[in-house]
Amino acid sequence: MKETMEESENVLLEERIAYLEKENKLLKSKLLQHEYIIEDALDAVVIFDAQFNFIDGNSAACEMFQLSKQQLCNRNLYDFLSLVPKHKIEEMFEEITDNRSFASDLAIQLEDGQIKFLEITLRHHVINDCHLAMLKDVSFKKMLERERLINEQLFKDLFHRAVDGIVIFDQHGLFIDANESFCTSFDLCKAQLNTYLLGDFVESKDKYKLEKLWTALKEYGSAKGELPVLLKNGQKKIFEFTTTSNIINGFYMAIMRDITEKRFMEMKLYKSEERFREIFENAIDAIMIWDKCGQILKVNPAACRTFELSDEELIKRNIQEFVDHTSLAYKKVKREYLKTGAIRAELLFHMPNGQSKELEFTSKMDIFDGNHLTIFRNVSERKRMEKELRESEQKFRKIFDGAMDGIVLFNNDYKIIEANPTARKIFNIRKEDIAAFNFCHLLTPNLTDEDGTQLVEGDRADKLQEITYSFENGEEKILEFTVKNNINENMHLAIFRDVTEKRELEEQLRKSDTLNVVGELAAGIAHEIRNPMTSLKGFIQLLEGNMKDDYSMYFNVITSELSRIESIITEFLILARPQAIKYLKKDISIIMSDTIELLSAQAILVNVQMKLKVEEQLPLIYCEPNQLKQVFINVLKNAIEVMPNGGQVDVEIRRRDEEHLTVSIKDRGFGIPEDKIKRLGQPFYTTKERGTGLGLMVSYKIIEEHNGIVEVESEEGKGTTFHITLPVFQGKKSNNE
Repeated sequence: MKETMEESENVLLEERIAYLEKENKLLKSKLLQHEYIIEDALDAVVIFDAQFNFIDGNSAACEMFQLSKQQLCNRNLYDFLSLVPKHKIEEMFEEITDNRSFASDLAIQLEDGQIKFLEITLRHHVINDCHLAMLKDVSFKKMLERERLINEQLFKDLFHRAVDGIVIFDQHGLFIDANESFCTSFDLCKAQLNTYLLGDFVESKDKYKLEKLWTALKEYGSAKGELPVLLKNGQKKIFEFTTTSNIINGFYMAIMRDITEKRFMEMKLYKSEERFREIFENAIDAIMIWDKCGQILKVNPAACRTFELSDEELIKRNIQEFVDHTSLAYKKVKREYLKTGAIRAELLFHMPNGQSKELEFTSKMDIFDGNHLTIFRNVSERKRMEKELRESEQKFRKIFDGAMDGIVLFNNDYKIIEANPTARKIFNIRKEDIAAFNFCHLLTPNLTDEDGTQLVEGDRADKLQEITYSFENGEEKILEFTVKNNINENMHLAIFRDVTEKRELEEQLRKSDTLNVVGELAAGIAHEIRNPMTSLKGFIQLLEGNMKDDYSMYFNVITSELSRIESIITEFLILARPQAIKYLKKDISIIMSDTIELLSAQAILVNVQMKLKVEEQLPLIYCEPNQLKQVFINVLKNAIEVMPNGGQVDVEIRRRDEEHLTVSIKDRGFGIPEDKIKRLGQPFYTTKERGTGLGLMVSYKIIEEHNGIVEVESEEGKGTTFHITLPVFQGKKSNNE
């Protein structure tokens, strides 16, 4: 019995299992069908969890969000809501929570920045805590709605803001609506529009034009033309119109432009053309109209007289037949005319009878229909007179500008009219600045105008005078000048000559004469002194051999001093005749050291210190060492003597460049005035009370023979610096180095 019951239960269980398997298979089939339907759905279908993370989505959803299914399932709905304000998002999710279903519009932004507008329908807790959402892309619809709104707004803006009048009327001509421009043009307020017909503003004589308008509208659906109207205030206007039919519920719309002023201007233009025609025909100057190929189209009677051809003959010609095409002037005029489209110039024109005329002309391109207008005037006679005047002026200008003397022209008020280049160079004034000067002030900048006036008026006029002209930088020039009054109406002339160099040459000539005398005197003195010197030296030698007692110290002093006297005489002869200098390659720093040591005893007596600074690795120079030592002695002695209260003398030897050395000797004495520096080295010129002026003169001559230069810097109260620059190599090197 028990076994029978167990077998019965097993049968029931097997039947139950078979039933469940069959039902499960059916459910799987239905689930698979639903998955296919959802996957192939045109709209996006997505499943969110409670936090709105994507759990699943069909192909449309992946395409909508431009992500793969795997990428989409890793995103949250919040990731695409960057365009939605935070408070709007919060309100949306509160509404989803409160309601079983939710439908709304949503704007999302994809990863590539693309913006889409979606319609979302959502049911929450469809599957456990998950939400099912249907998403539909309505971006195109939104765009169309936006364009429609924009077009409507643009139409409204165009309608209300258009400059031209726009009116809408029905098939009877009754005004339905109009913009402000139309109301202003017809002198109507908008409230009065519905009380008027279009025909109310058309006079009887123009009714046929209105009938033609209605016929065209019915037949073609559009019409355009001109319509004269008479306003209620009695004013007459002309409107240009374009009309279309059936735009809004079978109404007509007309765009009307007030062309009253335009027609008025056209009338004025017509009258202007009439006046132009009168001027054209009766003008004294020749007027010619020609096309772009140069073919003459129209001429006035004056043109016929100028070109000596009849109207019919001249019109058959080309304007280029009258000019020389090879002329440079013609080529230049043509190039400029084609570039600018207008020109004023002069050219030589050849007449049919062989005569040539100089014609001044004004030409304008494209005056109408691409044609050109040219006005001619015969200036041959004027050109001849101008040429003669120009030649005369050129002769004067050549003389004026090329004169070796400075020439200044001034008027009765002493205002300078012009000055030639020589005058501007003399006074160191630029051409553009000369007109700003008063002649008297220019002549005597350091004197009063009254003193300057006395130089150019009265007895002193027409006489040769001489003045010393001082510039602001301290430079001085000696000028000779003479004034010629009233050479023309309100014009006077002054002629200047710079004689500074002439006076300097005269002064140098006097110095040269003095130097010759000094040389001759030096030669004579040296000759006269050397004769007794020879006798003295001989007797001293005899005495030295015959003296029994030891007087060698005295003899040495006498012999040394006699040698010193002979050395001075030798240097003195430098003034008298050129010396044959034997150049040796020597170290200039050693020569200077020996000189400083020689003068150190004299310097110590007056509390003067001499400091030597030598640049390293100086080259040896070719020189006559004894002569350079004499120069250094003269300059250092002067430096010591100008510091009676003691001080320091700085001596510096440095390289000036690759080929020159500079020796600088600086004292701290009283200094030398600037006007006296340039006279240093002149015969018998000295700044010392008991000096002869020959020391520096000899020094300058020695440096000059060494192809060197001496430059002096001095400031009163602070001291003087002598810069002696010497070449490393002389023009001719000695064989003995």
